[in-house]
Amino acid sequence: MDASNYRRVPLGVVAPRDADDVAAALAVCRAHGVPVVARGGGTSIGGQATGTGVVLDFTRHMGDLVAVDPEARTAVVRPGLVLDRLRAAARPYGLTFGPDPSTHSRCTLGGMIGNNACGAHSVAWGTTADNVRELDVVTYDGRRLRLGPEWRGAPAGLRELVAGRTALLRTGYPAGLPRRISGYALDALLPERGADVARSFCGSEGTLGVLTEAVVRLVPLPAEPVLVVLGYADEGAAADAAAGLLPYRPLTVEGMAADLVRGRGAEGLPRGGAWLFVEVDGRGAAAELVRAADALDSVRVTDPAGQRALWRIREDAAGTATRMPDGAEAWPGWEDCAVPPARLGAYLREFRGLLAEFGLCGTPYGHFGDGCVHVRIDFDLWTGEGVGRFREFSEAVADLVVAHGGSLSGEHGDGKARAELLPRMYGDELVALFGEVKDLWDPDGGLNPGVLVRPEPLDSGLRFEGLPLVGLGREVARCVGVAKCRVEGSGSGPGVMCPSYRATGEEKHSTRGRARLLHEMALGEIVTDGLRSEEVRDALDLCLSCKGCRSDCPVGVDMAAYKTEFLAGYYAGRPWKRPRAHWTMGGLPRLLDRFGTGLNAATRLPFAARLAGVTPERPLPRVAERSFVSWFGERASGRPPVLTLWPDTFTDHLAPQVGAAAVRVLEAAGLGIALPPGRVCCGLTYVSTGRPAAARRVMRRTLDVMADVEGPVVVLEPSCAAALRADLPELLPDDPRAARLAGAVRTFAEALEELAPDWAPPRVARPVTGQTHCHQHAVLGDAADRRLRERAGLVGEPAGGCCGLAGNFGFEPGHYEVSVACAEDQLLPSLHAAPPDALTLADGFSCRTQITHLAPERHPRHVAEVLAEALDEGY
Repeated sequence: MDASNYRRVPLGVVAPRDADDVAAALAVCRAHGVPVVARGGGTSIGGQATGTGVVLDFTRHMGDLVAVDPEARTAVVRPGLVLDRLRAAARPYGLTFGPDPSTHSRCTLGGMIGNNACGAHSVAWGTTADNVRELDVVTYDGRRLRLGPEWRGAPAGLRELVAGRTALLRTGYPAGLPRRISGYALDALLPERGADVARSFCGSEGTLGVLTEAVVRLVPLPAEPVLVVLGYADEGAAADAAAGLLPYRPLTVEGMAADLVRGRGAEGLPRGGAWLFVEVDGRGAAAELVRAADALDSVRVTDPAGQRALWRIREDAAGTATRMPDGAEAWPGWEDCAVPPARLGAYLREFRGLLAEFGLCGTPYGHFGDGCVHVRIDFDLWTGEGVGRFREFSEAVADLVVAHGGSLSGEHGDGKARAELLPRMYGDELVALFGEVKDLWDPDGGLNPGVLVRPEPLDSGLRFEGLPLVGLGREVARCVGVAKCRVEGSGSGPGVMCPSYRATGEEKHSTRGRARLLHEMALGEIVTDGLRSEEVRDALDLCLSCKGCRSDCPVGVDMAAYKTEFLAGYYAGRPWKRPRAHWTMGGLPRLLDRFGTGLNAATRLPFAARLAGVTPERPLPRVAERSFVSWFGERASGRPPVLTLWPDTFTDHLAPQVGAAAVRVLEAAGLGIALPPGRVCCGLTYVSTGRPAAARRVMRRTLDVMADVEGPVVVLEPSCAAALRADLPELLPDDPRAARLAGAVRTFAEALEELAPDWAPPRVARPVTGQTHCHQHAVLGDAADRRLRERAGLVGEPAGGCCGLAGNFGFEPGHYEVSVACAEDQLLPSLHAAPPDALTLADGFSCRTQITHLAPERHPRHVAEVLAEALDEGY
């Protein structure tokens, strides 16, 4: 699968290391009559990155940047190079690669050339084809060609074929379309256009040859980018206005309506029901644009952070638009048509009418300055009736696009989704010419058959066929494959997803890869063992249950929850197969309550790690001589309680000093504190080890204890707070007490802000480093923590990502190397780069344990400890 609605099962995957490997793989496939599909990041929406033969995965070994020539403003790249790596390499020279799809952090140059990708800046810098100079390709029959202008690299017979059809090529393509991606770009071979074979090859979707290297053009970065956001009454008004802004030479003209920003709020946006995001170079250009625009309201954003925050809404739209306001699912299928920009408003109004006529809903957005519209639609692709309506709508909207002089594809290519409809756009004669050209390049028909030329039906091979309508299979189908989980490299910002992919670089250890394996398990055709599948277990084994995908995945795939459900089924009826760590680390709350400090003697035994089922490379934490609950019970009571402080297992037995510090700070803020009237546990360790039934038993006992507790419940350990706020109501949806307790949970910072808004924390005034707990990022958010740090004068940001310990994960045998690699992604570089006097903050016990083990020169502490120490020192 890719990011489309389609699924085709390959025979195998080859990861070539160089052009010779590509040629060798093609020779073997040709000898056996096996088709070949070239694949980059797998973010294609038309289905062209799927195939039934051998898939060539260029991301594994052919993702290098060969050279950058700043004087010539060119770069030499290999097909698996991720776009952001090229942009980062060009930035020191004041240059960039112009096309910038929203998937820039994971899409590859080979995929962009195959699809003729565009992006937000195409109004200024054009499509990928406009930015390609030369291409090295290998054909299915073994020819190695270097493509360029003036017929360079053209296969035998192509020049003669085109010479006899120049009239057709001059009249057969719609005019005035900056985003015409559909079909082959044979008009690039006309003499007046330089007979550019490389440009003509762009957008051929891997059907003509396999790219092995490219020379691409670089363009200057804007000197002073300013983002102007223009507000309009509605989508139609914004679309009507877009073409009128083009004379002011904008760098972007992006459009979206209010129904796309639902759930995110409109913070930072001007008044209106729809907006144009227009980037220009310079404040003077921005002022001129605002004066000329007939907008209801406008804002100008010069701050890079503010610009990124607004652009993030647009970049996540491919995922955001997959959910309707009522929670219904929406899918690609008519994703990126384009019409002449001056026709966009009229087209959108008729398109909305067509949706209503078919009883469908969608949220259009996209590159309004180029007349290109993206939309996900709530097709029913699960039933025969729904698939039939999908076909009828596709045919009707194709006719509508053609009636407006448009292109069926304006960015993502035809693939399986639209190629069948090309005769409606180009007519039979030009489409027949496409077939003749395909046969010159690929006479054996071995490259990506069924795509673009002689296509398979648009309603065949849908990935939903055979999936159950309920259960885990239905849940994992929500993964649309946009691959945000495949962002590579360290320093990737505050996001968490997906730490195991960043550590291994393997698709099966990405959120998308695991979702696809679970999809196959539910389908039962390839992965046939169901919940006993070893393939799925192996892929999920390196899932840290960090919950990063829950927040960072645009469609909210929750792999931690899926892992819990799978492990429960995998070990059902055979508990002896469970790793010993599932019983020891998973049952840690019970063990600590029962044996307390007695466990310290056990951990000193020479075979302690083996007995506990944990890795010997990891020192086991020591149990405190005195628990937090014991300490709290022996102290004099203060003022009447206004909150309940949750004595989580980690704070109570392993870090009671954190609880004591929190009491010191909360009482200094004027807040009375009580503990629950009995032993409580959030159930997290049982959830993370795949024991949901045990977790439910523990949670029900906890709800019994908390039945009469009123007011806020302050939880110091982020993982426990996240479990109470999210896992508790999800595992006990029919118990109203679960929702009530979840709603009462507050983090330490939230409690201070909400219950003591006038209290001023001590002014510590120190730089900070450390780690934001991944569960806090994913479930709780850290806005209150940021404000608390600011008020205390704690300057700097803890690292994003995941520390890599992740509860029981980093203690289990076979996980140590990945655990350390996760820490090396963002956490350790952040610690090493911090000034010597920086305080190391880590509210999570796992984060503090990992830092203490891997960076012993640092002394990680909970923010409550830092504030309590400052209070005691009289700050």
